[in-house]
Amino acid sequence: MKAIVAGSWFDGARHHAEPVTIVVDDDRIAEVLPGDRATGLPTTRCGFVMPGLVEAHCHLFLDGGELDFGARTRHLDAPFERMMEVARANVGRNLAAGVTLVRDAGDRYGVNHAIRAGSRTLAVRSAGIALRRPGRYGAFMAREITTLDEARAAVRELAATADDLKIIETGIIDFESGTVKGAPQFDAETLGAIVRCAHEAGLRTFAHCSGTEGIGVAVDAGVDSIEHGFFMTGDILRRMADRGTAWVPTFSPVHFQWRRPEVAGWSPPTIAKLRAILDSHAEHVAMAARLGVNLVAGSDAGSPGVAHGAALIDEIRHFLDCGLAMDQALRAQRPRCRGDCGAPKRRTSPGGSASTSRCSMPTRSTIPCIWEPLPRSCIRTARAQWRRRTPAAGCEAAPR
Repeated sequence: MKAIVAGSWFDGARHHAEPVTIVVDDDRIAEVLPGDRATGLPTTRCGFVMPGLVEAHCHLFLDGGELDFGARTRHLDAPFERMMEVARANVGRNLAAGVTLVRDAGDRYGVNHAIRAGSRTLAVRSAGIALRRPGRYGAFMAREITTLDEARAAVRELAATADDLKIIETGIIDFESGTVKGAPQFDAETLGAIVRCAHEAGLRTFAHCSGTEGIGVAVDAGVDSIEHGFFMTGDILRRMADRGTAWVPTFSPVHFQWRRPEVAGWSPPTIAKLRAILDSHAEHVAMAARLGVNLVAGSDAGSPGVAHGAALIDEIRHFLDCGLAMDQALRAQRPRCRGDCGAPKRRTSPGGSASTSRCSMPTRSTIPCIWEPLPRSCIRTARAQWRRRTPAAGCEAAPR
């Protein structure tokens, strides 16, 4: 038996400003007691405690700290073992930030599946390889499909090993013009058929998409989660709320481009466009919260300037900057996010896992930069706790 005493805590649904004592027995929570009541037990003390964080969108094989674009391009041709070294380092960065579950958003090299198979500390949801149209954006993480028959065959093949299905629906943002590059990759009929096929195979779907047209197509096609979603509209958000579609806004990549414009050499007009994109994004995230859209925190870690682990904390900050309350921002991690990532809900309650994160006490204006995981003696994150193909029952999942 051991104890964790924290100055404040988040139980998975609500932030509590008062102290708490969590009694741990064999890495399971035995009791949650108000106040400091750890007399006689080996005790770890911290400012704040909550269940382990969930990173809903990352690319483990990419190093977000690498800002040399030439080096990033060369990495895509690196030996597999070198990519695995990067991914293992990113596992450590996530654990150091208190992240215990990540959803990898795709790579065409198989690094995500390999890390999932080998990790005994960080639980990994792996989409494997995504789907895209020939010649369109997404070569580093997706396979090409031309016809609907090819798409159905690809989904059936991927379902044997993937936890979720990633679909590349649009291009990326052209920051200089302030628009999304190109038309949507799949029309509503084709995308809808892909989503239905995925659901029949037991896979949830998430789509890379930005721009009003592409997001609208994805929502109408029944995609479970919109990734990025820049240039959102109020009408689309209302449809998402009605359908139960989740949204992972991924502020961090665009915010880095605005914060460090010298890295890419952006001009003052482009910097202004970046700021406008971020401001509009923040307004629509706030609107989404008011409408009851399921907001989920994911950083797109691995993108330039988006470091694994630390960037997820930045995403929580961005939610707070949008005007969300602390409870709302932390609920982007717990518990609905776990359902949308295909994992069981977890709360700080008796019988639950003692896999937790701790940090200095948060306030409305600041979240600490460094979240420290509890000592390994207090935590055992067993992969079995996040078995792949977790049934929808018991998860607050969006309707299919």
